[in-house]
Amino acid sequence: MKRLLTLVVAPVAAAALLAACAGPSSQFSYTVPAQPEGSSGYSAKPGWATTKFAVAAANPLATDAGYQVLKAGGSAIDAAIAVQMVLALVEPQSSGIGGGAFLLHSSGSKVEAFDGRETAPAAADDKLFIGADGKPLAFYDGVVGGRAVGTPGTVRMLEMAHKQYGKLPWAQLFVPAIQLAENGFKVSARLNTLLKDEKYLKNDRTAAAYFYKPDGTPVDVGVTLRNPALAEVLRQIASKGSNALLTGPVAQAIVSKVQSHPTNPGKLALSDLANYQAKKREPICSDYSANQQTYRLCGMPPPSSGAIAIGQILGILNNTNAATLPLVSGMGGVPGTVGPTPSADWLHLYTEASRLAFADRGQYLGDPDFVQPPAGSWMSLLDPGYLSERAKLIQPAGPSMKVAKPGVPGAGKTSYAPMPDQPEYGTSHISIVDGFGNAVAMTTTIEDQFGSRLMTDGGTGKAGGFLLNNELTDFSFAPTDAEGKPVVNRVQAGKRPRSSMAPTLVFDKASGQLIMSGGSPGGALIIHFTAKTLYGVLNWGMMPQQAIDLPNFGSLNGPSLLEEKRFAPATVEALRARGAEVREVTMTSGLQAITRGQAHGTPVWLGGADPRREGVVMGD
Repeated sequence: MKRLLTLVVAPVAAAALLAACAGPSSQFSYTVPAQPEGSSGYSAKPGWATTKFAVAAANPLATDAGYQVLKAGGSAIDAAIAVQMVLALVEPQSSGIGGGAFLLHSSGSKVEAFDGRETAPAAADDKLFIGADGKPLAFYDGVVGGRAVGTPGTVRMLEMAHKQYGKLPWAQLFVPAIQLAENGFKVSARLNTLLKDEKYLKNDRTAAAYFYKPDGTPVDVGVTLRNPALAEVLRQIASKGSNALLTGPVAQAIVSKVQSHPTNPGKLALSDLANYQAKKREPICSDYSANQQTYRLCGMPPPSSGAIAIGQILGILNNTNAATLPLVSGMGGVPGTVGPTPSADWLHLYTEASRLAFADRGQYLGDPDFVQPPAGSWMSLLDPGYLSERAKLIQPAGPSMKVAKPGVPGAGKTSYAPMPDQPEYGTSHISIVDGFGNAVAMTTTIEDQFGSRLMTDGGTGKAGGFLLNNELTDFSFAPTDAEGKPVVNRVQAGKRPRSSMAPTLVFDKASGQLIMSGGSPGGALIIHFTAKTLYGVLNWGMMPQQAIDLPNFGSLNGPSLLEEKRFAPATVEALRARGAEVREVTMTSGLQAITRGQAHGTPVWLGGADPRREGVVMGD
């Protein structure tokens, strides 16, 4: 396939020149944009090109807030804060101040990983999701109510990052969300559709009064929805910082909501919120070669499994002939989706590599404050020799291994049991590059759609509010296996549940120049959505929008999953002929990506947003 994007490495001096020319405004003035009605389903996106800076987010209003911050001289961190607060209002089903996030930041000279993952309450133990009958609860019996609510970490993590890299005052970054919450935003088709399909949210009085009409139907598309309670809470956070959320009346309202649930109360306490600590961790960075160029892929370390799983999948693929297999003509099964697709031969290799990576993920990955890495280092799972040995388990012509077993990296042995398969959902992704040489990739979540289905007004007594996460269901419900071996990702007091979130920054290894910021929501499938986009850009030479548009695929160490109506019947049958169980399913990614490229010989930032959601890219 012809390379569609020339990746370029601009001189380091260019970043310094931009930084010298750009200075922050003394006062950020927010202008409410004309409010679009976002789409639900599949809506083709054009792709975007900018020269100075760019922001990609899951809703046009959120993207615009970040754009206006960058335009006013704000940093990538500043813009991420403004984007997140607007997402809490306009995309409440996915993320917000009641959840957690992972943020990867590059300053041009170093990469840092900020961990705002939720933690289990101090009163929680590994029997949290065991029912009265001694068996693990059904998934949604654990999700809905207070039991699964972890200590929210997004706001405190953003505060930590802002103290180091913010340029505009903290309080100014809340202005867009406060204004939109007070004056209202137009309900998008996506939010309306998700509310129609939602089974549990109406059981919460606060949420029902906000999201639904008296007749029980959701607020209509295009209706202006106001959230005075959220505006008031954001105003308090803008004034007093994260303590306004994690201590005082707002914290009391959160804890009361969690503990007073009539059928499924939780253990979250005021002390859990007050004592929450965001953490700075060393990112996971590994080398990856494609098209005779070596890249440095950087992502979040555990408790996220995203960077390690992606690094394993891509590393294993590089020990096969995958790089020689071109894309094939697409079937165009969805309007606007005519285009190339991976071949059956390539998909077989990819899904086999995925099975191997997910087997290791289930065996080894958990909160590093509680779990020792195999062979003493998480990098043992990305060791080239280890990945080469794992790749030898793949038979290119088949049959499929169907379910892989974990490997033994280095001399490492473990006394832990693999985590049983369990659903994961939710999240939103933000990618930003600013005019000062900084970049952000941030994935943010309340876990399941609408989280725990608990909405609190933060003690304001006003209408609306914010949703609380159900993040503790990312722990294993079963604490041990049948032999009594503990599961590495079991519930423990103060522990952070394993995540699949995979905010990713890509650099040219030789120069250190940023090449790409990307990531996606989508539960465990985040790993595949992000890996697909990386492979499309780095191996197949695509612009980010083209890579995002590719049909989705993957395996969680079980069936081969293909995005429904996106693959030719012959491709499906070819995979089945290799012995794989193939399921064609809905795979709603929400990818955002920004890459360094060229347009007509001029260096530019190329942006892409997922046609499966309502996001856009903006920049100058």
